[in-house]
Amino acid sequence: MKKSEIRKIYLEKRKNLSQDVVFLLSERIFENFINFFKPVSNQRVHIFIPIEKFKEINTQIFIDYFLSRNIKVFVPKIVDTKLISVEIFFDTQFETNNWGISEPVSNEDSEVLDFDFVITPLLYCDFKGNRVGYGKGFYDQFFKNISKNSKKIGVNYFNPDDIIDDVRENDIPLDYLVTATDVLSFSVKSE
Repeated sequence: MKKSEIRKIYLEKRKNLSQDVVFLLSERIFENFINFFKPVSNQRVHIFIPIEKFKEINTQIFIDYFLSRNIKVFVPKIVDTKLISVEIFFDTQFETNNWGISEPVSNEDSEVLDFDFVITPLLYCDFKGNRVGYGKGFYDQFFKNISKNSKKIGVNYFNPDDIIDDVRENDIPLDYLVTATDVLSFSVKSE
């Protein structure tokens, strides 16, 4: 199936989720992430702030957990068409941008490239770790620049079903997908 078709299907599926279901599934995804990856103090996590109107996973649960355990938290911000990483703290000031996305007021890029985990938004992920986002390519560009050791982790309400037919050469697959029921690994490391 083509990305454009998948995008329509999964935007519609998300639209039909109630706020209670979004919260419940987000909690289960969070628990699966914590139980599988077991993040610890001083690790670095890059994580997105959810777009509520698109019913993205509630990552505030993750952020609160990380900050309370001295795990360093970085969030994306688009500045001059580039995705930068801004480190956040409990007292970080946020504002809503033109697209209705909450983001830090600061435009200071942390310039960190060696994250332990990069928790990535998506609409869909197939069995090979190929993702469908909103089609802007910000994360593929971001993935090219970060450390190869950073674990690229998608979070989604839905498990893989269809294969993405139109994967491009510059699309960078995820290493893992965390859903409410599974943690799937796509990593094939050769020694």
